Amino acid sequence: MEHTAEIKEIRTLLAAHRDKTIALVPTMGYLHEGHAALIEEAKQHADIVAVSIFVNPLQFGPDEDYDSYPRDLERDLSICEKHGVDIVFHPVTDEMYPDEMEFTVGIKTMADILDGVKRPGHFEGVVTVIGKLFNIIQPDVAVFGQKDRQQLMIIERYVENFNVPVDIIGVPTKREESGLAKSSRNVNLSESEYTEAAEIYAALTNAAEQIKSGTVNADKVKSFIRLHIEQRTSGSVDDLAIYTARSLKAVDNIDQDVIIFIAVQFEKARLIDNLYVSI
Repeated sequence: MEHTAEIKEIRTLLAAHRDKTIALVPTMGYLHEGHAALIEEAKQHADIVAVSIFVNPLQFGPDEDYDSYPRDLERDLSICEKHGVDIVFHPVTDEMYPDEMEFTVGIKTMADILDGVKRPGHFEGVVTVIGKLFNIIQPDVAVFGQKDRQQLMIIERYVENFNVPVDIIGVPTKREESGLAKSSRNVNLSESEYTEAAEIYAALTNAAEQIKSGTVNADKVKSFIRLHIEQRTSGSVDDLAIYTARSLKAVDNIDQDVIIFIAVQFEKARLIDNLYVSI
């Protein structure tokens, strides 16, 4: 496995593989089994798998956890090698952003909901760094997790709108046995919070059963979820919404496939999750 922090060198390393298909797995590091699942999926679609490790400052707000976001490059490189990654790109901030960006990304309606409202500028920062990584790596395929489903859908639309020649693959959320979505931020949970956090997925799955049993009022479903979280965890619901699965439009009465989105704030970690519900 080869790795580098330099744009010039990663391009040189990849130049030797341009006769092969290349898959990119973009990450912010502190890799876990969810990332490993993305890598394994990437191996099914390409000859060469490249992983990027970069904690992108543009997608963090001034009061968010950029400085405390977990980092362990040596551990990440070991995990990548174990899972058969061919090339790792792990630039520092000055390599990706040597100067202040003159141009900015703008997103219309898809960033006007959920984390786009809670974290202003977040998705613009995500699309900026993904665009740069696509230009640097020039992959044929890029693999993302469905845990960050709003992000995935925005990237899919970005690729479609700008005719970017990259196939986007979404991979189902990797979960603990308890149902808790695997996340690098889980390390910021206390022992009791870690146990409680499994109730997020339990609330979502119970809500899905209610919908499939005939409960169509979206507010009623959301009230059930809020009560479940309030009664069974020390966290607080920071965001909760039900949107149509295709267009991310708010619904009052559930009469088509929807996605339930949730964010729960614990003391030092904000956890997000979602569930696709087929009608």
